[in-house]
Amino acid sequence: MEDVRFGYTEAKEILHGVNIHAERGKTIAIVGPTGSGKTTVINLLMRFYDHNSGKILFDDKELSGLTRDSLRSAYTMVLQDTWLFCGTVLDNITYGTDGATREDVIRAAKAARIHDFIMTLPEGYDTVLSDDGVNISKGQKQLITIARAMLSRAPVLILDEATSNVDSRTEKLIQNALYALMSGRTCIVIAHRLSTIQNADRILVVRDGCIEEQGTHNELLERGGFYASLYNAQFK
Repeated sequence: MEDVRFGYTEAKEILHGVNIHAERGKTIAIVGPTGSGKTTVINLLMRFYDHNSGKILFDDKELSGLTRDSLRSAYTMVLQDTWLFCGTVLDNITYGTDGATREDVIRAAKAARIHDFIMTLPEGYDTVLSDDGVNISKGQKQLITIARAMLSRAPVLILDEATSNVDSRTEKLIQNALYALMSGRTCIVIAHRLSTIQNADRILVVRDGCIEEQGTHNELLERGGFYASLYNAQFK
């Protein structure tokens, strides 16, 4: 993103000249208060909206020159709110990935740390989940969506508050699965819980639609700025 400006209405600009460079295979974390513009960045990357000015490039190609289908096929997303449908566990994991075999699904579920739980279900991978998976826990639902993402071959992974709806014990389990999922991909992570992004290659601190600070976790703590105040508020 180069000098990107955007507002959902003409009367109110949300992003004010934002610059972000995500290198291939690196993890970029975006943090900041609610309403600062974090999710808006993702909306623009996915072309749910088009930016007002500046440039957004994917592999040096302008987003406006790419079809939405081809662009979105380059992303895998794990969101705060999981989405499962009424169908088997197998169907839920393979959703969005053509040609996946049962062996592929089992491999993905093991990487997502959910295989052992699935095998305790009455019909294993053929167990039918009720609408939105209400007969399993939030953590289990999230691990199933991570297994779904494991099957994707998309080069870019977007994690949007992926652990914010679960308790700390389940969060640790999900984090381990996410680390496996992130391996070898370019990752963009939005997080409120700063414990989840301390190992990011670069952390961007967004405040009032601007990138106020950027650096590694240790660099930002040493700087003693807004990130440090957010971190201290959570851990001290």
